[in-house]
Amino acid sequence: MPLTKAELFRRIRSDAALEELSIRALARKYGVHRRLVREALTYAEPTPRRQPVRRSPRLDPVKKTIDEWLRADLEAPRKQRHTARRIKDRLAQEMDTVIPYTTVRDYVSMRRRQIAAEAGAPADGFIIRHNRPGADAEVDFGEVVICLAGTMTRCHLFAFRLAYSGLAVHRVTVSCGQEAFLEGHEYAFELIGGIPVGQIRYDNLSSAVRRVVFRSRSRVENPRWEAFREHYGFTAFYCIPGLDGAHEKGGVEGQVGYYRRNRLTPVPVVATLEELNHRLAAADLADRDRKIRLRSRTVGEDFAAEASLLAPLPAERFGAQLTLRPRVDREATLTVRMNEYSVPARFIGRKLQVLLGTTEVVVFDGRTEVARHPRLPGRGGQRLLLDHYLEILLRKPGALAGSEALDQARREGTFTADHEAFWTAAKAATDEATGTRELIQVLLLHRHMRGPDVTAGIRAALRIGAATADVVAVEARKTAQNAGRSPTISAEPPAPPPPPLPSDPPPVTERTLQRVAQLPADHRPPPDLHRWDQLLHNRRKESS
Repeated sequence: MPLTKAELFRRIRSDAALEELSIRALARKYGVHRRLVREALTYAEPTPRRQPVRRSPRLDPVKKTIDEWLRADLEAPRKQRHTARRIKDRLAQEMDTVIPYTTVRDYVSMRRRQIAAEAGAPADGFIIRHNRPGADAEVDFGEVVICLAGTMTRCHLFAFRLAYSGLAVHRVTVSCGQEAFLEGHEYAFELIGGIPVGQIRYDNLSSAVRRVVFRSRSRVENPRWEAFREHYGFTAFYCIPGLDGAHEKGGVEGQVGYYRRNRLTPVPVVATLEELNHRLAAADLADRDRKIRLRSRTVGEDFAAEASLLAPLPAERFGAQLTLRPRVDREATLTVRMNEYSVPARFIGRKLQVLLGTTEVVVFDGRTEVARHPRLPGRGGQRLLLDHYLEILLRKPGALAGSEALDQARREGTFTADHEAFWTAAKAATDEATGTRELIQVLLLHRHMRGPDVTAGIRAALRIGAATADVVAVEARKTAQNAGRSPTISAEPPAPPPPPLPSDPPPVTERTLQRVAQLPADHRPPPDLHRWDQLLHNRRKESS
């Protein structure tokens, strides 16, 4: 490696003192000019290189104009001030002067600071915040891209960070809606084992804030978010809208970027979000051994000091799922967050209750669960179960072959090669419509019989050459009975036996005795029961 000029000076001075080499010998040894040797023997440090004064003949005539524009910007609104690009364009339009953008950019960058200092503008800096253990935290969302089940999918990273220790909790969801916002808090609170007793800092996201009161720190909060805060008992602090507000929670802003670069690069390839979140949980645990910047203690050591200062968790969870009541359309689907999910066809035209979580969509008719789907990412997706359309397909068997529900069942593996073989054999034995109806009857067997038993029944029916649903049902029952289990799946578990009656009557409490003592005296005569037997042994009147 070539020597630096400072190292070269040191070696020349050392050789001249120890080996008593001449100037000519030193110049020949190090391959430099004798003037440099004399300079090294005279000065211990090399003379700093002078910066050349760069002249810009085309910029000099317009510098005064640019300075005037920059001074006028001091009184202009922040979002309507000149940029270097705008100054370059104005010079070309108004003064017919074409100057390279880099030349204008360098001059504007230098003069803007100088003009602001000359005008006495306040310095724009940052104040280091004092963080008490167990007091404050910060929350933010960040966009991430993952390869989910072979498809590049845009998701959202929820980040919760304790301000004192820097301990962070992360979770990836398909949306940044209120259900993901609330569920992320519950997950973080349970993981750290408590709730910060100070403030949790937020942006003005719509999941929490309905309206920002003009030029103030006051906010009109979302009612459900307000109920969530009261349930867990923490205080929310909302930052200034815009870019300036990001500096008020700079810890979590930097945390999201750090996590994307170090834990989500390269793009993760996963089959499900649960698999990715398990990875992130392990990464969060490993990060407790990390030291932040110049700290002498690790994140885990600082967290151990504040864990006991967190407020305790309530006895029950709030419940982060959103409750919706969409109507079932003619295609037996519900639209939830711009995605469609199927329900049994008998509910067409009715409104059903939907519990929307970050990972699942559960549909209820009253208190009865009628459908459960994994939540779809993005928009415009469809999740259709073939079982929900079997009653319609019995009347329209020709629609089965080209249906989206059948295609999804094939991709998921619920419509197996055994079903395909039975369908082919049933159509060959009769005709296409009749064979398809036989297949649908077989698919209906899955509702009250176990899948392996039905599959075994299909194979047995194909071996004997009888591709009918009745034969499949008989063979499936035989398979279950041979295995020593019931052929049908009970819809409800058997009710537990009633508790035994107590042998002794329950004791009379002191409170009951006090209430009896407070009753007024009863002065009514005792009842007469002499005629009671006449009611029990009343003879029928004989008909004349």
